This record gives sequence, C-alpha cells and structure tokens, in this order.
Amino acid sequence: MSNTYLAQYYGKSSNYTDIPNHLYKEYNVKKGLRNEDGTGVRMGLTRVSDVVGYEIVDGVKENAEGNLFYRGYSVYDLIQGKPGSQGFEETCFLLLYGYLPSKADLRNFISIVRSLYALPDDFLEMNLLRQPGKNLMNKLQHATLTLYNYDEDNPDDTDPYKTMLKGVNLLAKFPSIACYAYQSKVHHFDRGSLIIHYPREDYSIAENILYMLREDKKFSPKEAELLDAILVLHADHGGGNNSTFTNVVISSTGTDLYSSISGSIGSLKGPRHGGANIKVSEMMEQVIDEIGYSTDENTIKALIRKILAGDFYDHTGLVYGFGHAVYTISDPRAEILRRCCETVAKEQFKMEEFNFYRLFEQCTKEVILEDKNKVIPTNVDYYSGFAYEMLQIPRDMYTPLFVISRLVGWVAHNLENKLYDGKIMRPATKYVGENVDYIPMKER
Repeated sequence: MSNTYLAQYYGKSSNYTDIPNHLYKEYNVKKGLRNEDGTGVRMGLTRVSDVVGYEIVDGVKENAEGNLFYRGYSVYDLIQGKPGSQGFEETCFLLLYGYLPSKADLRNFISIVRSLYALPDDFLEMNLLRQPGKNLMNKLQHATLTLYNYDEDNPDDTDPYKTMLKGVNLLAKFPSIACYAYQSKVHHFDRGSLIIHYPREDYSIAENILYMLREDKKFSPKEAELLDAILVLHADHGGGNNSTFTNVVISSTGTDLYSSISGSIGSLKGPRHGGANIKVSEMMEQVIDEIGYSTDENTIKALIRKILAGDFYDHTGLVYGFGHAVYTISDPRAEILRRCCETVAKEQFKMEEFNFYRLFEQCTKEVILEDKNKVIPTNVDYYSGFAYEMLQIPRDMYTPLFVISRLVGWVAHNLENKLYDGKIMRPATKYVGENVDYIPMKER
C-alpha cells in the first residue's frame, strides 16, 4: 500500500486537526505544560537544583537576573572554585549525594569512576564498530539499552542504591561510548580514518574526551578546563526540562534505568532541546560567510533584521542562541561560558572571532529591544558552539556531549523521585471529540 493511499485515509478525518484553540483556555489546559505567563506548570518538588529566571511579586511574574543552583550552590561559585579539569566530577558527587565532597571524598569518588571507564569485553567491537550509527544520539540510545544485557547485577533492580551504582557506571562509560560511536560513524559512513584511543585512568572525564577525539591525543590544560566547565554547566537544569521530566516519567512506571536514560536521550536529541547548539553554529557560520568578522554595528544589525524577517539562514525568523523558557534577563551559563571562552580564545589567538561573537550578541539584544521592545537573554547554546569549535569538537558530538554531562542530572532526579514520590506519573487530558454510534461494516 502506497503512502499516498495512507494519506487519503488520514485526510478524510478532521479528528486530527479540529481542536479549536479556544478550547484549551475554556478547559484550563496548559499547552506545553506552561501557564499563561510563560511559567511552567509545577509537577514535582526537588532539592537537586533550582533554575532562577524570574520573580513572582504579588502574583505577577517579573524579570530577574538568572542563576542556577546545584543543591543550593550557585554555579558561579562552583565554577569559580572548581578543581582544575575535575570540576565535573565534583559536580557529579554534589548532585548525586547532596553535599560538597572533602578532598578524600572526591579522591575516592574519582578513583571509582575511573576504575569503571573500561567498556565490557567485546562491547566496542560488537556494538559500536560492527554496528555504526548514522545518528550518534540514536546510537547512544541503542548502546544504553545494550548495556542492559551486560549488567550482571540484575538490570531490572530499581532499588535506589542499585540505581545509583548503575548510574555511576553509565557516567563513567558514556565518554568512551560517545567518542567511539563518533569514530565508527566517521569510518563507516564518512569514509574517514578509524581512530580508537582507550581512556586513561589518570585523566579526568573532560581530558579523556579530548584525548579520545583527537588523532594526536594532545590538548592544553586550558582546553580541558573549558570543556570541564561546559560539562559542569550542563550537568542539570531543574526537574522540569524535557529530558529530565521524560526520565522521571519513564522511571515512575518501575522500569529499569537503561530504559529511562534511553528515553531521555531521545528527548535531548530534539532541536528544541539539546540540539539547539548545532543550530547556533550553523547560523553563525552563514553569518560569518556573509559579512566576515565585521566590526560595523550597522552591517551586523541589518543582517540580524534579515534573520528576524525570515530572509536569511533557515527562514524561521529565529536568531538562535537568544531567549529562554525560564531565564528572562540573563542565563548564568552563558555569562560564565563567555568568560571561559575568552580565556581560550586568547591562548589560541582567536580574539577576532571572540570579539565578533561578543558584538553580534550585543547587536542582537539591541535590535530586539529596539524593534520588539523586548529584553531577552543570551542562552548557553550561543557560546557553547563557539567553545566546541575552539576545542576542535565535531558538530556530530555537540549533543552527545550534552548527554555525557546531563546524565548525572537524570540519575539524581531519578533517585529523588524513587525516594520521595514513588507514584506513577499519570496526568489527564480532556476529550473534546464527539461520541458517535457504531456503523456496521455493511453500512459503511
């Protein structure tokens, strides 16, 4: 049966298209689980992290400077005090266990994580090299579900302690899985050289990612610290973001951690969630092709207005890397990442590029304020793409890196929901169709 024939069936019914918009308001249904003022519908309580982007004053939403807290600690302070390129490991400890580790705590935790770097016997050959994936996010889902079969300690055990152990094991292995999945794709589909470097137990997670991706295995301490900062900033973002919510919804059924993580990866793949940084990089590439590293504000603003009008790049009218569902004035992750990028840009003699990004950011905010009378924040995706370019990380790896980082947040919320909620998530919908009498086959 042809697709055209199936389309004929689909087009005969209005049941798929005819839900008038006014019904959502009439029945108080929140599209996208959003209130009318743009705030999210509360679906749980958490002590893992807090995303601060606005204030509610006398019942009215007011814009505010953004902040992000992990277990009550501001990410500004965590980045400022992070131990070199091991800040991500410290953040993982904090999110999983609820407190900042002592030197001995961190040393022991890092030792355990590094002892789990190695993949199971034959996993690389059988599941990554012999079964390359066209899309790395889909391949990460496949690899996650495959690890279920390698779990000798009952993969269906959802006890919180066992879930934590399985989560730490995944945290340790995902950098290798993502890097090897990329190398396998390059070799099989792009006809490039196959490069496999085994992870080093004397390297941090950030260091190992750079080590395994680069043919010459070399990187500078500042590069490792930049990647480590990116991992810290992406480690969690509250319980309401789509992939974390997905994880908790799936795990609330009592299913295994591997299924929950796989679902989260599928969520993060979407361009409205984890794939947004790729759109920023593609947009900026075309912007630079069009006007170079211009320092003329009028030239830059003219191009921004073309983007907003849908006359440049992908014709959506969106300037990617700006605006956020929660943050209203500033995204703390973008503010921090801008400073981190400047440090590496100086080391790599790429200040012309950095200054252009900075000027484009300034001009975009001014244009939107002038033309739409709206203040919007730069979001984390704007500078993460530039950071990845300086770190020579291929675009195929942008979203998988997000997975490597956010996995610890997924596990932390998964554990919290098991411990303090425990109910299956079961929201409701309102049926707005008509009930009709059944028509026997001979009368149709």
